[in-house]
Amino acid sequence: MKYAAFCLNSDSSKTRVGSISADGTLVEEFDLGVDVSEDGIVAILRADLHGKLPKPIASHAFDEIRLLAPVPRPRRNIFCVGKNYHEHAKEFSNSGFDSSVKPGEDIPSHAIFFTKPPESVTGPNTNVIIPTAISTAIDYEAELTIVIGKGGKGISEAVAMKHVWGYTAINDVTARDWQQRHKQWFLGKSFDTFCPMGPWVVTADQLDANDISVKCWVNGELRQNSNTKDLIFDIPNMIATVSAGITLYPGDLIATGTPVGVGIGFKPPKYLVNGDVVVVEMGGIGKLENTFIEK
Repeated sequence: MKYAAFCLNSDSSKTRVGSISADGTLVEEFDLGVDVSEDGIVAILRADLHGKLPKPIASHAFDEIRLLAPVPRPRRNIFCVGKNYHEHAKEFSNSGFDSSVKPGEDIPSHAIFFTKPPESVTGPNTNVIIPTAISTAIDYEAELTIVIGKGGKGISEAVAMKHVWGYTAINDVTARDWQQRHKQWFLGKSFDTFCPMGPWVVTADQLDANDISVKCWVNGELRQNSNTKDLIFDIPNMIATVSAGITLYPGDLIATGTPVGVGIGFKPPKYLVNGDVVVVEMGGIGKLENTFIEK
């Protein structure tokens, strides 16, 4: 199934959730009896975990709605993995922006984690702000993102996939100068609007996580074109690593890293500028499009 958070064009004040119809032409709205303005599809997830998915109460054509981030405001920071594709790890290490690398350590021996705050989340077809007063070195990163279903702590790799409820896409937007200057990744990846998410969530039973294409276009130019087959640390490893000491909860999000082709990989770097349109696409999920605007 594909589940979306949305609002009606005629009533933008209310966040709604529903499933995408089998033919992809309609959104079937659910009434879960709760305010879903922050949870979005996590409200569906919780109902699903309890075996209480309701029947649709209304159908809406896509031209009648505006898609929102599937999880408009996550309950806590999004877990993110850095340098998790072989070619990107080399690309980043050679860029001069990687303060974590030591000679001969292009490929990390353990997964590198950082987080993005809830305030960074924005939805499909929204503007991402280039904050020119503090940075113009803004880069894109297409990433498959895991939605945790059943929570837990100390989850083993052997059972980790049973804790995955679904997948979505994010663009891990990054201010490269902040990333380099502050010797860590949190600040430069956490500005407001720096986490576009969407267009919806696809449940885990619909995808083979070991074979999902990951692509990104900037103004129609294909910049990233890879596949989760190239992951250094696979999804079971990521879940086991995080949950070893941190309890995971339903609705937690783990962004799995970006492949080769980001802006800093070019000589000179190709940073995003006013009016650039970035499209992230995950195979079997869909396209996430955003326009970058100076402010």
